[in-house]
Order: sequence, then C-alpha cells, then structure tokens
Amino acid sequence: MALVLNEEQVMLKESAAGFLADNATVTHLRALRDSNSERGFSDDVWNEMAQMGWAGIAIPEAFGGLGYGYTGLGLLLEQAGRNLSASPLQSTVLVAATLIGELGSSQQKEELLPAIAAGQKLISLALQEGPHHAPQQSALSATLNEGDYILSGTKLMVLDAVSAHTFIVIARTSGTPGEEQGLSAFLLDAGTAGLTVERRSLVDSRSVGALVCDNVRVPAANLLGAPGSAWVGLNRALDIANIGLASELLGVSTEVFERTIAYLQERKQFGRVIGSFQGLQHRAAELFAELELARSIVLKALHTVDDGDQELSLIASAAKAKLCEVAQRATNEAIQMHGGIGMTDEYEIGFFIKRARVVQHTFGDYNYHLDRFAHFSGF
Repeated sequence: MALVLNEEQVMLKESAAGFLADNATVTHLRALRDSNSERGFSDDVWNEMAQMGWAGIAIPEAFGGLGYGYTGLGLLLEQAGRNLSASPLQSTVLVAATLIGELGSSQQKEELLPAIAAGQKLISLALQEGPHHAPQQSALSATLNEGDYILSGTKLMVLDAVSAHTFIVIARTSGTPGEEQGLSAFLLDAGTAGLTVERRSLVDSRSVGALVCDNVRVPAANLLGAPGSAWVGLNRALDIANIGLASELLGVSTEVFERTIAYLQERKQFGRVIGSFQGLQHRAAELFAELELARSIVLKALHTVDDGDQELSLIASAAKAKLCEVAQRATNEAIQMHGGIGMTDEYEIGFFIKRARVVQHTFGDYNYHLDRFAHFSGF
C-alpha cells in the first residue's frame, strides 16, 4: 500500500485540524492548567468530538462506531499532538476500546463499545506499577474467593483516572511477576468499595492517577477473556497504543519544527534574520528529513494495524522508537533555536517539550522499544 493519504483521509485530517485549532489549542491547555482542572480536559469539547464520531472512529460499525480504522484515529492523534489537545482520545479511544475489542466477549463489547463510541463512557487502562513500563512485571494480585475475585495492590500512571467511569485493571491470577502467563484483565467500576483513586499531575499538566486496591471484590463476570490469558490481547493492544502515541509525537514534532522555522525567519541578530545562518539551516534541513522519514514509518505502522499484518509488534516498536528519537531532537532543537525564551512560560514551545517527554515514556520509551525491535529482528 502506498504511503500516502486518500481523499477521505485528507478531508478527515483537515477537518480535525480546523476543529482543534478553534477549540483545543495550547492556549486552552494553558487555561486548564492555570485553573487546576481535575479532569484535565473540557467536557464540552469532548462531547463535540464524540458528536463528530471521533470517539468511535476505530470501533467497528457493528458496535456503534464508524469503522474507519486506526489510520483515521492516527490522523486525529497527529492533529491532537500539533495542538496539544487534551481529551480522552488516548486513554479511552486508543487504549481501552482497543483492549476491549481484543479481550472482551460479545456481550461485553455490545455493552461497552457503543457507550464509548457515543462519548458516554470513559474507560482507562490500569497497568503500570513501577517507575518504568514493564507489563510482564505486574504483581497486583487477584484471588478467587467464593465466585468473586479479590484485588489487592497499586497501579500508577493511570491516564484520566479522575474522570474514568471504569478501569481495566491488569492483575495476576497465577504465576509470578516477570511471566506473561497468569495475567488477567478485570473491569472495575470507579465507585467500587475498597478502590481509592489518587489524582496526580504530570509535567505536561495532564491528569493521571494512582489506583489503590484494598481487597476490592470484583465479580467473575467482570473478567475480560479467560483467567490468566490476557497477555496476547494486551500485547497487541499495547502495540496499537504505541503506534497511536507515535502519531501524536509526529504531530508534536511537526508543529515545533514549523514554529521554529517561522521564528528563524523573523528573529534578527547582527542585522540579519538568524535563518540566514548556514549552521542553523543545516540543522533545520536534517530535522526536516527526519520528519519525512518519521511520517512514512507512522503511516506504515497505522496501515499495519488495519491490514492485520503479522509483524505488528516489530513495526510498532520501530515506529515508537523512531518517533521518540525524532521528538527528542525536534523539541530540543526548538528550545535551542528559540534561545532562553524557549523555556519561559510566556512562550508555548515549552509546553510541547513537556508533552513530548511524557508521551515518549508512556507504554515504553526509546530504549525499551529499541531493545524490543532488536529482539524481534533476531539480535
């Protein structure tokens, strides 16, 4: 498949760019931060996104979605990255809906996916337990007791935890930390007795939280899939999530590059615009070439998801590692070429580097995915 967008995809991209530029920009993010918003996003904007079908863009039509595929969702996430638009697109649409599609029964899909597609239900994955992404190390325990499961343990870095109605908690029903077998996925309602949600704020001002499960009782019917067999579906969902995050990093990187080029063309030193200095031109040209390569690998990865390619894990890690590298370079160059003002709160460039660093570390950073790519490549 050619690595170009078709007419429908171009229209979707342009529509998303226009809507987000009017309703969910860096200015709006700054206002959310300054107001200390608990939810971290605007409910009104999210409702409008849902009305446009964004919440169900990758959900099959049989479950109330648009069935537009992950290429369509990736285009939305790219534009969200360009505008630093805060919404549950990542936590609920990219991650949770995908995991439900991978592990859920027909009844669970019929109950949850239409509600997500309509923007009525927010669900978030509770996976990470330590300072770094290590899904096989999950140790939160789930013990069968009189037909129910008792969950005990803590989860960190849960996206949109305060606003989520339901969590998908990855727990260990058997085996020991480090093993893929024995992991199970449970649907856990936010108001369940024994569950505490502690709000945390990241450097990019987005809302996350920690979940503390103190002997939380969960019905066996809330299990997604068979006990102890969540790994395959979880692994695929994380691959898709990382491709979506790579799409967002592409948007962040492209926006900071264009803003930096504009600044080079207007800032003067020694009586000349600094963009006329050959050293800066070389750096900008190299970054432009990297962005073009990044755009190709992200589109290839999105096509890989929609085409059901067997090399999904390999390409997902390649895309995330490459976009982590490009985003690191793009944001660093943006700060350096803007000079000291780049890190002042008055300028918006600082917001982009903060968001980039958070996305880079979500579900595995550059080193994690470079090592994973090498492993799948036989090294």
